[in-house]
Amino acid sequence: MATSVNKILVPLDNSKNSFRGLSSAIYLAKNCDAKIIALHAVYAPPKGDFDTSGKFNKNHKKQLDSMMDIAENQCEKAGVAFDQKIVYGNPGYEIAKFANTSRNKIDMVVIGSRGRSSAKELFFGSTSQFVLHKSKPSVLIIK
Repeated sequence: MATSVNKILVPLDNSKNSFRGLSSAIYLAKNCDAKIIALHAVYAPPKGDFDTSGKFNKNHKKQLDSMMDIAENQCEKAGVAFDQKIVYGNPGYEIAKFANTSRNKIDMVVIGSRGRSSAKELFFGSTSQFVLHKSKPSVLIIK
C-alpha cells in the first residue's frame, strides 16, 4: 500500500548539500503535490553554558532571510507550496522533534548530508544521522 506524502520537511543550513536536499524535495513535492516546510535550526547552547539568550546578530538574520528567500523562490518557480520555520536549540534534536510533532503532519524529511569524514562523525556526530534514527516519518538523506 502506497503512503501519501503531503508535507516534506527540508532542514536548511545554507550549505550546498542542504540546497541539494531542497532540490530533491522540490522534485518529490511536484510529483506528490506536496508542500515543503523549510526548517532552520539556530544552534542555542543549553542555558548555563554561556548566555546567548537565543538571539543572533543582524548579519545572521540577513543570511537566514537570504537563504529562506532563495528556497522560497526555487519552490515558487517549480510551483510548489512553501512555508518556513525557525527553531532554536540543538539542530538534530530540534529537526527530529519538529518532524515527530503530530500537529506538524510531516510525512517525509529530506535532509542534505554534510559529508563529514567518518572520524569526525565519530567525535561530533552527524545531524542527518541523528534525524535518520530519531524521526518517525521517512527520511531521505541526500549526498
